[in-house]
Amino acid sequence: MTTDIQLAFAHPEERSHASASADPRDRISLRDHVVDVDIGAFQKERGQKQRVMFNVVVEVRPVAQPLNDDVDRILSYDRITEAIAAELAAERLNLLETLAERLAERILAEPQAMRVFVRIEKLDIGPYKLGVEIVRSRAEAAVRVVGNDGEEAAVHPLVVHLDNEAIASAGLSGLLDALLRRGMPLILTVGLPDTPRAQTGHKPTQRRIDMLAIEQNAWTLAARDPRCVVVATRTEMDWAIKRGQSVVWAPSKMVLDAVDGPKLAEPVGLALWLAETMAASGLVVHGDVALPAGSRVPVERAPS
Repeated sequence: MTTDIQLAFAHPEERSHASASADPRDRISLRDHVVDVDIGAFQKERGQKQRVMFNVVVEVRPVAQPLNDDVDRILSYDRITEAIAAELAAERLNLLETLAERLAERILAEPQAMRVFVRIEKLDIGPYKLGVEIVRSRAEAAVRVVGNDGEEAAVHPLVVHLDNEAIASAGLSGLLDALLRRGMPLILTVGLPDTPRAQTGHKPTQRRIDMLAIEQNAWTLAARDPRCVVVATRTEMDWAIKRGQSVVWAPSKMVLDAVDGPKLAEPVGLALWLAETMAASGLVVHGDVALPAGSRVPVERAPS
């Protein structure tokens, strides 16, 4: 039997098999691709190239038949090596983690790519390998927009969780102005309203009721400022982000449609899940609540 420890050190392809859904996707892989790279946070690493090994597995959307042996209809292995070369050429980096994130993001921009496993290891640090491994899916990929120069770039919105005091505040408009001055599209989330709601004593139905109550609160916020447009789907959210617009999230559809969505309608937990799903630049939390830990998205408490 394969254990969690064995999987932790297994090749990304084995990990992709182990975490596959009941309807697994096709996969392509790049194994043991070694490149000389100037990377590292320590002074002794600067200006000195070291061998770095890449292992990448990409789960891809099935190709519509017939394939006709046409290379243009598949995700070519060259696109993976080209993505590595492009990220290494972009700038010198200190962290393998940063390189892995950027590489995953670039690969997921390919229309066929659905999920990517990236393992990057330094080979010359000692009598061992040091590395990082990440898994990212298209559902978590950043929105990409075409700039004035014709180049695509990722857009990372700011997710802001507003408590009921902030929603009702006379200073709401000024608060939104200050958030917009950060220069990022805003996704606003809200919690449960202060009004009573039905209690079923049954977790699945209570979850639905709680999310509907959160959505009622979202519409309350929308009524207070015309910039707060309520959206329920990823498509609506992507459309707004590409246009730099602010939105308020109604969570039911995205959460219930997600294979691995949150199991509880806990408001800050929902906000963090959304921030990770949208590859947000950060999550700002208003209110006297515990801040979530262990996220790859930076979390900060709003100043009181």
